[in-house]
Amino acid sequence: MGIMALKIINKTPHIGSEIDADIDTLLSGSESQNIRNILEQRGVIYFRGLDFNDQQQVAFAKTLGQTVASEGEDGIYKISLDEAVNARAKYLQGSLFWHFDGSLQPYPNLAALLRAIQLSDSGGQTEFCNTYSAYEQLSDQDKRNLEHLRVVHSAERSQYYVTPEMSYEEVKLWQQSPTKSCPLVWRHKSGRKSLLVGATADYVEGFGVEESRALLARLRDWCTQEKFVYRHEWQRGDLLIWSNTGTLHRALPYEMGSGRLMHRTILAGEEALL
Repeated sequence: MGIMALKIINKTPHIGSEIDADIDTLLSGSESQNIRNILEQRGVIYFRGLDFNDQQQVAFAKTLGQTVASEGEDGIYKISLDEAVNARAKYLQGSLFWHFDGSLQPYPNLAALLRAIQLSDSGGQTEFCNTYSAYEQLSDQDKRNLEHLRVVHSAERSQYYVTPEMSYEEVKLWQQSPTKSCPLVWRHKSGRKSLLVGATADYVEGFGVEESRALLARLRDWCTQEKFVYRHEWQRGDLLIWSNTGTLHRALPYEMGSGRLMHRTILAGEEALL
């Protein structure tokens, strides 16, 4: 098969693009910088009907950046709510709530590639919102008010979404995980800014409990309003990439015993979150 140029089809005004290309072009790396630029601007891109295998998925990922070597087996991590497939299936239930990956890491993941292996009969779509566009459309007053605020993120906070009434032992276990103070407005090396909210956002430093909860809920609702959201309707074999530093994402509910299975490859973070 010969090398072909990219054809880009934007799915919504602010987020989500389908890219029409062939596997030879993608594996060659000839369009890698172009793909990275599109991803940074659009938040989510996907390829349909190419029938990648695991080795090709990882090889393609390596044309875009450094992959996380510890991710799964040979760069493939199996996303499933079946404990026979993934021992951390209960923890993965947190993926049903708006979040971004690696909020507690010094360098949050740059991006992730996700390929549909098996789908549920209903539900299981994945939604993404563009947190660059959400910031850019804030009022000037909001931008001034939020500019220097910091939010403490914690694994414990995200687990209350999965288990609202955790036992004392569960609380103590999750409190052993480190917390991290992050800027509410992430100033990227590109000069652009995005909002950092989601399920791990615990509280705003220096705010009272009620004020903190209200602000974080308001900003999450703002980021996830319809105009900033792309919902992906999966087809088997789809390969989707999302920019982890400029989006939030969540899976929509589906039958846990459905066998839904995704293969994920992670691109290592390149930008510190300080």
